[in-house]
Amino acid sequence: MTSASGAPAAASLDLLVLGGTSWLGGAVARQALERGHRVTCLARGESGTPPEGVRWERADRREPAAYDAVADRHWDAVVEVSWQPAMVRDALRSLQDRIGHWVYVSSCSVYADDRTAGQAEDAPTHPPHPGDGPVDIEVYGPAKVACEQAGLQALGEERVMMARAGLIGGYGDRSDRLGYWPARVARSTGSDQVLVPRLSGPVQVVDVEDLAAWLVSAAEERIAGPYNAVGDQTTVGAVLEASASAAGRSPERVEAGDDWLTEQEVEPWAGPESLPLWLPGEEYAGFATRSNDAARRAGLRLRPLEETVRAALRWETELGLDRERRAGLTAAREQDLLRRLSDEDNHPTPR
Repeated sequence: MTSASGAPAAASLDLLVLGGTSWLGGAVARQALERGHRVTCLARGESGTPPEGVRWERADRREPAAYDAVADRHWDAVVEVSWQPAMVRDALRSLQDRIGHWVYVSSCSVYADDRTAGQAEDAPTHPPHPGDGPVDIEVYGPAKVACEQAGLQALGEERVMMARAGLIGGYGDRSDRLGYWPARVARSTGSDQVLVPRLSGPVQVVDVEDLAAWLVSAAEERIAGPYNAVGDQTTVGAVLEASASAAGRSPERVEAGDDWLTEQEVEPWAGPESLPLWLPGEEYAGFATRSNDAARRAGLRLRPLEETVRAALRWETELGLDRERRAGLTAAREQDLLRRLSDEDNHPTPR
């Protein structure tokens, strides 16, 4: 048995995944099981069920007795994905004497500076979110910082790995961000125009399967420290090219500038009526340009972007290309924006 880094893997581990019924957690549980580890998932199961062969402890982590069923044994490693500091602290309080290694899936949203390109793990982070109650998505970055610090305070630097993920893509993605593009291209006809943001805009995508494999390796090899778990830097244009290749179609791309999209109140990055993967230039110039050198040296292996986009299109096709989406423009909104952009190009404002 070998790890993702190519080195001989550790002996079979007792691995606890806090979650494991949704996307990334499920991929971690499945890959760990395939490598011969004994895997337990602790989750409510509202997002699905764990992979077959995994022990499943149903529990609501908001309840005081949530960890009772897994507190009676030693865990070689625990994989945690939550961004709720109270949940993370409760898990650590309940299990810290029984944890060999803590693998925490953090986020590049912990960083305070999104303007500077090429930053590594020593870049400044947000102050941790204070308090013990539930937190909202508006403080996602500071909440992730608080979760990181909880692990370090409970277990120490040598027993904690923090995988600061960026955009995760591939089969099973429920955010609809990356998948918007191959799905949009696949819906196009020969005469279609597709509204796209600045094609030179930076993008970093890590395939869910590559990230999951590396997290299992982190448990096996007891990798410690913070890592930018991000893909190699590419561009929106490259995502569009990969989407055209995956869908076998090449609609006309109509590029809109940052200022114009902002004026039209198009939402950036994700969410309803957004243009996924678009981020206004200067304010987010460093958001998708973070260094992944340390993660690469620690064994993170990345498949070509084209493979991730093809996997995303398979998922999109299974769900239905014309379904309501969590992220992206509706057809009506996109056509309205294309008309506005054409009108302005044909009748420019005098200067």
